Amino acid sequence: MGSTASPRRDARRNHERLLVEARRLFAERGIDAPLDELANRAGVGAGTVYRHFPTRDALIRELYDDAVGDLRRFAPEILGAETGWAAIELWLEKVSEWLTESPYLPAVMRRVAELEPDHRPGAEFKETMDQIVERAHAEGTLRPDATGVDLSVLVDMLGSLGQYGGAYLPFWRRQLAVVLDGLRARPDLTPLPGAALEFEVFHDMSHQKRAAD
Repeated sequence: MGSTASPRRDARRNHERLLVEARRLFAERGIDAPLDELANRAGVGAGTVYRHFPTRDALIRELYDDAVGDLRRFAPEILGAETGWAAIELWLEKVSEWLTESPYLPAVMRRVAELEPDHRPGAEFKETMDQIVERAHAEGTLRPDATGVDLSVLVDMLGSLGQYGGAYLPFWRRQLAVVLDGLRARPDLTPLPGAALEFEVFHDMSHQKRAAD
């Protein structure tokens, strides 16, 4: 049993090391970076990379699924916040920070949308977003014309600051503070122009899903 368990432990360690190094490599060089470099960074042979991830797309799909898992782990803390406004703050802060530290994720999302157009795990978070917004609206703390999709777009905007590299990370919270002030309910608000995006439209835009011909 011991001789079998050890190779399994080694395989799990290699798998996790490859995912860690893939995140770093893709953050620096994009999701089409050479997988030979991934092997070098992880300290394994090229064959080990392909045993764990037979194709680049298999690796990208696992990074996507891991990202969905991260969002699932954020949800209980955000929903459990003392107030609706505290939930809004947590949502914008935690998810924006996560995106700034993972600048490869938009490209991963687009690639998975190309590979599997009907794979839509992000849709499961719509109810969570709506609950948070409804709670904050009921408190009178969130401007009444802001929607869950508006907040998701703002998260994407803040998260996109990660493209400027790690040197920017200590400063992105300045923009977060500006965004939060703009979301607070107050009597002198300028109404938001235009209609709010529907969730389905936002989801497809963020994944850059092509319309059917």
